[in-house]
Amino acid sequence: MLQTQTRSLKPAEVKKGWVLIDAEGLVLGRLAAIVATRLRGKNKPQFTPHVDCGDHVVIINAEKVQVTGNKAEQSVFYWHTGYAGGIKGRTTRERLEGRFPERVVEKAVERMITRGPLGRRQMKNLHVYAGSEHPHAGAQPETLDVAALNRKNKVA
Repeated sequence: MLQTQTRSLKPAEVKKGWVLIDAEGLVLGRLAAIVATRLRGKNKPQFTPHVDCGDHVVIINAEKVQVTGNKAEQSVFYWHTGYAGGIKGRTTRERLEGRFPERVVEKAVERMITRGPLGRRQMKNLHVYAGSEHPHAGAQPETLDVAALNRKNKVA
């Protein structure tokens, strides 16, 4: 009888790559799902659930990401100031047109990553920029064309 053993990756054996994604015209939720998979390392054959084996992901043009349907006006992000009656909210459109549009993408990805110390470590490998410039050119990130993966990933 042939026995095979599942190989468990150790943190010292992890090889992290760099991936560049242009978010212009992409659907927010679909982009976030693909990025979360890359950050966790689930696209790799040596995926180990308890080890940070994902890649660094650089997202540019985060301000040009799209949402489908009426989510731009109906999807509201709420937070509390800490004071009585201090509930506040902003729609997705207001956040994308606001001062920090990259936070929309960051929050969408963060909600698809497992919660806990490992998830916080994986989120540090996400680099989101509102414009087309980024300071990670020295890492020579490989370009991932998310729009070509599925026709629904891009709004026509």
